[in-house]
Amino acid sequence: MEEQSETLDTYLDNHYIHRSNWLRAAVLGANDGILSTASIAIGVTAASATREPIILATLAGLVAGALSMAAGEYVSVSSQTDVEKADIEREKQELKDMPEIELQRLAEIYEKRGLKKETALTVAKELTKHDALGAHVRDELGINEISQAKPMQAAFASGAAFTVGGLLPFLVTLFLPLNSMEYSLYGFALFFLIVLGALAAKTGGSSIIKAIIRITFWGTVAMGLTALVGHLFGVNL
Repeated sequence: MEEQSETLDTYLDNHYIHRSNWLRAAVLGANDGILSTASIAIGVTAASATREPIILATLAGLVAGALSMAAGEYVSVSSQTDVEKADIEREKQELKDMPEIELQRLAEIYEKRGLKKETALTVAKELTKHDALGAHVRDELGINEISQAKPMQAAFASGAAFTVGGLLPFLVTLFLPLNSMEYSLYGFALFFLIVLGALAAKTGGSSIIKAIIRITFWGTVAMGLTALVGHLFGVNL
């Protein structure tokens, strides 16, 4: 019995959905950090004959981007949290004003999931007796512990990941030769994106090959469009 209890306690260890919130923010932040700082560095390198302006612009982009990413993630996820809280308060009031209708609504949800009508009603009654609000929040609104928005977690993951991602191209501007800086930045940015895609897939338990293809393809598109815009404005990247 004790062994079975331990097995149930560690059941989710083989699943990755509980990592989805912070992993999404971290991958977005790191990807943006690599692409943004690399693009800034490439643009300034094309217009400068010395290293100092490249370093200064890349560092400024790194700091501003990390703060902007963290703040933007916090604000957007906080908005989602506000919506969730408003829906929960509305559900609480509905349970108070019309409990029978809410019970029938919960039973209908379970019936649509495959339970017989009588079984669905029995389950709805038992869950309502145990925790009515929790049952409706989870099964009617679709809010649970895994999917629930966490603003601070998302902001920290996104800002920290942007910083790490942005530091990689920044190190390229510090140490690699100036005469081939544009090509070095492009090559290393692609390499960093491949590593990021592999790490994200490994952490999330998904296909590494698909993740690498996806992240490098869109990274190349982004940098290629940046180069195209530069050419259109007469800048040779």
